[in-house]
Amino acid sequence: MGINRHSESTGITVVTVDYPPVNAIPSDGWFTLADEIRAAGRDPETKVVVLRAENRGFNAGVDIKEMQRTPGHQALIDANHGCFEAFAAVYDCPVPVIAAVQGFCLGGGIGLVGNADVVIASDDATFGLPEVDRGALGAATHLSRLVPQHLMRALFYTASTITAQQLQHFGSVYQVVPRAELDAAALEVAKNIAAKDGRVIRAAKRALNGIDVQDVHRSYRYEQGFTFELNLAGVADEIRARFDDDLAARKEESSKEEGREN
Repeated sequence: MGINRHSESTGITVVTVDYPPVNAIPSDGWFTLADEIRAAGRDPETKVVVLRAENRGFNAGVDIKEMQRTPGHQALIDANHGCFEAFAAVYDCPVPVIAAVQGFCLGGGIGLVGNADVVIASDDATFGLPEVDRGALGAATHLSRLVPQHLMRALFYTASTITAQQLQHFGSVYQVVPRAELDAAALEVAKNIAAKDGRVIRAAKRALNGIDVQDVHRSYRYEQGFTFELNLAGVADEIRARFDDDLAARKEESSKEEGREN
């Protein structure tokens, strides 16, 4: 369990997220993810990084339960700093980062995918920001790199999800494949990149970041300020408490349904 990094083949480094069952990443996990991606990029032999995940979905965002059981705002501060570092590590990685996405990609997952260079998704993948429903803001910066502006706003306000097939229509998902073929598809693209001259690939990454129209670091940090504000005002705690109550009620109802069936 945690974050694992290994060399898949010449020039390809794979970083795997594994926090069962849904990959809700604790605060220290985001920092570890950032460290592993940066370490991969520092390796002169690495030409491309594949970011993938085990378990039911690619990413369920931050571990809200960690915030609920930690008094004060330190868990929130750590999670926000950790997310910032992980998102930045993907964007600033000296080589291209391929995100291989299965199942759900929510919250912080959007930050990772939105800052990736190439996105390969399984045919059951969905993407969304449930932040408004959790009393938080953030990663609209990265969602806006995946969909047009007005769609981003609609998805953000409604906390709705969008499918991999829809994102492929907008060109932000490069390929959609059956889930069983996801890793192979991501590695195939990685091998194509790894076959190039690494010096050129690293120069290309710097050049493409240099002509980007959006400063993703500043933009995301601006969003985070409103998350802190909502927490200081007590709004986020109130909404998260309602979320926990609703979740407990759904679990109780599910248990009753199972009892009736048995």
